[in-house]
Amino acid sequence: MWSRRSVLKLAGVATGAAFAARNNYGIEEVAAATAAVESRSPDEVAADETYWREIQFAFTLDRTLINLNNGNSCPSPTVVHEAYKRYLDSSNQAPVYHRGLIERNIETVRRRLGAEFGADPEELAITRNASESLQIAQNGLDLKPGDEIITTEQDYGRMLTTWDQRARRDKIKVTRLDFPCPTTQADLLDRFTKAITPQTKALHFCHITNQTGQLFPVRELSRLARSRGITTIVDGAHALAHFPFKLRDLEMDFYGVSLHKWLLAPTGTGLLYVRRDRIAGTWPLQAAPERADHDVRKFEEIGTSPAATKAAINEAIAFQQAIGIERKAARLRYLTLRWANQLKDVPRIKIHSSLDAGQTWGLAVVSIDGVDTNKLSTHLWDKNRIIVTGVGHENIKTPSLSYRGLRITPNIYTPLEEIDYFVEAMQKVARNGLPG
Repeated sequence: MWSRRSVLKLAGVATGAAFAARNNYGIEEVAAATAAVESRSPDEVAADETYWREIQFAFTLDRTLINLNNGNSCPSPTVVHEAYKRYLDSSNQAPVYHRGLIERNIETVRRRLGAEFGADPEELAITRNASESLQIAQNGLDLKPGDEIITTEQDYGRMLTTWDQRARRDKIKVTRLDFPCPTTQADLLDRFTKAITPQTKALHFCHITNQTGQLFPVRELSRLARSRGITTIVDGAHALAHFPFKLRDLEMDFYGVSLHKWLLAPTGTGLLYVRRDRIAGTWPLQAAPERADHDVRKFEEIGTSPAATKAAINEAIAFQQAIGIERKAARLRYLTLRWANQLKDVPRIKIHSSLDAGQTWGLAVVSIDGVDTNKLSTHLWDKNRIIVTGVGHENIKTPSLSYRGLRITPNIYTPLEEIDYFVEAMQKVARNGLPG
């Protein structure tokens, strides 16, 4: 006779086995799922819920909430997170020995990053995040009083703070351009072109902004700058591994990235691209010997640090390759259009990002007229358990350039029902306002 306790125990074992099987869902399974759809276009695959359900099995997530703030940092696939823990455990056995073994193998990461993203490995430094990468470039330039840096009001706050500190310390001039959201790449190119003066030494701008996902004409700006002897520093935190391009094709001097965003690598991993002819003339954040002047690794000199985070980048690259960056980008755009197309014509709702093809993928901003962004964000969390973040800025001189909104960043593990639930919640607030 089966007792209730026996049945429940058996059910628990079965559930645990099923969870374990899914918990081991890794790169081989993702690659097999992709092989079944490889004859179809990325746009067709983007709408194939059967395929993306398979991809979702590769993540261990908290489904009691809806995470639409992947632009901050993304959960790693289970295979990446397990690799990180495995490398960490190995290091902990005898750090002076095992960590050293892992550190020597980091050159494999550098080589694979170069192959995946189109750059000479000898132009890539592995850092901890985009902020560190960009500050290496910002603080590594030789500048004198009166030299000018041109950036924008919508660049990342930490990077603007870095330039402000250099202005206080070195008496340089920092010019911040502003622009409407959305705008065109031609408009952005024109604004930078008109702003350049004989004192301009560097242009600093985003590939796509962390604010609205506004796409910049990186190659055109880089060519303009180089023709005038001006350095280009590009913030690629939200671009690399988000949509397809090759670093070498952009022609900038410096490019900084957080790999824990769209590559899904462990938190605390980043990348700095330095054009080969700029390596020797750029000072590292922490001192390196003179013999390392021409070596991009001098930018990695930070003292003792975990090797496990860097080593697990290999699994993150392999996971992306198993899906394919074109399919990944198409899915991100599909998810964005899923919510944006349902909301864009709703009274009081405004989209602050371009929805044109080739302009927006997995990041866009939305607001509701008359509804405070911070209160809306709090409401979505308190009432709907939806995680979003408020963005925007105020331009007092030109109010038409001001905006506030919610930045919505789903990811490849986001199911359609979570997108649709967000849409319903926004529609309700647009109709009825926030509850008193």
